[in-house]
Amino acid sequence: MKQKFTPNDLIRFLYNEVSATERLSMDEALCDDLRLREEFAGLQQAYQQMPKVTFRPSSRTIQDILKYSGKTALEKHA
Repeated sequence: MKQKFTPNDLIRFLYNEVSATERLSMDEALCDDLRLREEFAGLQQAYQQMPKVTFRPSSRTIQDILKYSGKTALEKHA
């Protein structure tokens, strides 16, 4: 039985958010189905054109989190 993959499945595959079993099934489907391969290629192209963004919290934010964590850890043991 041939499994149908949705665009959401292809996006999960693109982001490596599939199980090993799903990856094998999708690899096979991509080899066998030209339409699916074309759809995946379009998603890959869009993904590669997206700007790469990294987020870094400020030092103050990190310190506030550590302070809160220390406070709540002490409350738990009291």
